Amino acid sequence: MCILLFKFDPRPVSKNAYRLILAANRDEFYHRPSKSAEFWDSSNEILSGLDMEEGKEGGTWLGISKKGKLAALTNYMQPKTDQNAKGRGALVTNFLTGDLDSYSYLKKVSLEGHLYNGFNLLAADLNTTKGDVICYYGNKGEPEPVFLNAGIYGLSNSLLDTPWKKLEYGKQLFTEVVKRSQDLTKEELVQELLTVMNNQQPQLPDPAIEEQGKDYIRPVLNEYAAICVRCPGYGTRTNTVLLVDSEGWVTFTERNMINVEDNQWKTSTYEFKLYT
Repeated sequence: MCILLFKFDPRPVSKNAYRLILAANRDEFYHRPSKSAEFWDSSNEILSGLDMEEGKEGGTWLGISKKGKLAALTNYMQPKTDQNAKGRGALVTNFLTGDLDSYSYLKKVSLEGHLYNGFNLLAADLNTTKGDVICYYGNKGEPEPVFLNAGIYGLSNSLLDTPWKKLEYGKQLFTEVVKRSQDLTKEELVQELLTVMNNQQPQLPDPAIEEQGKDYIRPVLNEYAAICVRCPGYGTRTNTVLLVDSEGWVTFTERNMINVEDNQWKTSTYEFKLYT
């Protein structure tokens, strides 16, 4: 289970406003090997964490390039998965390293959507002459990708803005912070968003998540019903906050679990300006 909340404002009126405010949790098995977010190589071009599980090395769940290409992935909750399906983590990597714009890329992905287990994919171009563009495609939803209008959105392990209670609660807390974003320092905004993403209050009962997860064991579903998930062997391993201001400055903060037994976390922040 994962959750991603974001406010998209491609042409903010105020210079103090943000074009994008995004907060995300990656939930995964604690033993699954991965790298913390860093630039991939000496070119310092693409920034993301990386999956290091055998056979899936190099895939990722959230990344951004200095060219303004951004992508984020969540899985669609389904009890039975095809072990021979294509790896979903490459969907983000291929966009970040390719030349297609966000809509064209998702259109191409949609033609092959049946080859993957369930997923949701956001792709963005954050430095176009016409203003920022964010598109969405989920292979369990509509057959065509869609352009997103300015607004606040939430994505978990169902389709975009599916009203799971944890998602609705997360959007409420997120919106309250976003409303005050221009009165907060950047550091204060990041910290308040990290607090939201570490809320462990279960949002129960939730008929929507129970219906989609009806083939799961109920106690497991109940543990998934919080913004921040804590289960034996599985849970929220990474919090990410990404800010893009009106002038194209990016702040990427990752809080990453490095030792589950000792509850040790490492926080890293990267700041850079998008190419113009």
